[in-house]
Amino acid sequence: MDLLLTVAGFFVGIVVGLTGMGGGALMTPVLVLFFGIPPLAAVSSDLVVSAVMKPVGAVVHLRRGTVYLKIVGWLCVGSIPCAFLGVLISRALGESGDVQEVTKFALGIALLIATAGLLYRSYLRMVSKAKVRAGLLPAEPAGDVVITARPVPTVIVGAIGGVIVGMTSVGSGSLIIIAMLSLYPAMKASGLVGTDLVQAVPLVMSAALGHILFGDFQIDLTLSLLLGCLPGVYLGARLSAYAPDGIVRRALTFVLLASALKLLGASNLLTVLILAAAVVLLPLLWAWLRTRQGLPARSRMFPRARGQQPPASRSDAEAPSTAADHGADTGRHP
Repeated sequence: MDLLLTVAGFFVGIVVGLTGMGGGALMTPVLVLFFGIPPLAAVSSDLVVSAVMKPVGAVVHLRRGTVYLKIVGWLCVGSIPCAFLGVLISRALGESGDVQEVTKFALGIALLIATAGLLYRSYLRMVSKAKVRAGLLPAEPAGDVVITARPVPTVIVGAIGGVIVGMTSVGSGSLIIIAMLSLYPAMKASGLVGTDLVQAVPLVMSAALGHILFGDFQIDLTLSLLLGCLPGVYLGARLSAYAPDGIVRRALTFVLLASALKLLGASNLLTVLILAAAVVLLPLLWAWLRTRQGLPARSRMFPRARGQQPPASRSDAEAPSTAADHGADTGRHP
């Protein structure tokens, strides 16, 4: 067992517990950039770790009834075989150094998309908050929502997400949920997170099986990560009721961007310049967007009062609200 790997897994687990995201998006680049693990081995071990962690959260959402099982089924039709296919594509691209470089590049691109997805989710959440404040949406849901599955586009989303997850381990909790926002804009935040988490379980298991058979799975590496990740996820979930949303979200976005730049081969100077520009310019842009929506330029870091009921999970708090979250339609929630 490698103690440093266990410690790294512990801190990554805390982030996953806090945000519901960042498993593959953080774990794999940490292994590649800080521990020198070959990209394919990092992806393989990360997927096996995720296959152990994700069912825990999925069971919680299933018990709460915040899962659209029909949509889960259609996503899995595309994602399960394509996740396995993603592993085979990685293997077919080359041997030794070639496949490692391709995997590293694909991971960098996936992290850039995940970073953009985080910003997009935050923007949608801000717009929804502005509409509630302006009285265009009621503040509380008026009833449950009926969501009709769209089989063909849902299968396509699952297939694309499956290939990306199989090749990079990124996307089961970040890229797919962004696509679901477009397909099902009326879906409540809790249903969005619950559905995404449950569909991610067979998706990640399929990808993990492919990497065990054809990837570069290393049992010692995986066990070291699991020893840290499991208590980290539990602690992060406990802290999620108290940690300020804005700080966690900004930190995760910053880390994903930095990891993507390094994986894509950016020099240290270029990485520092881009990150410095992001630190200076993004808050200014965000303040301008908030004022355009009629909101104060700066949001409160600690919006929940002491004793107020916290959200069921950090994922629920992070997911953007939609018109359905505020009762635009009524019907039956699964």
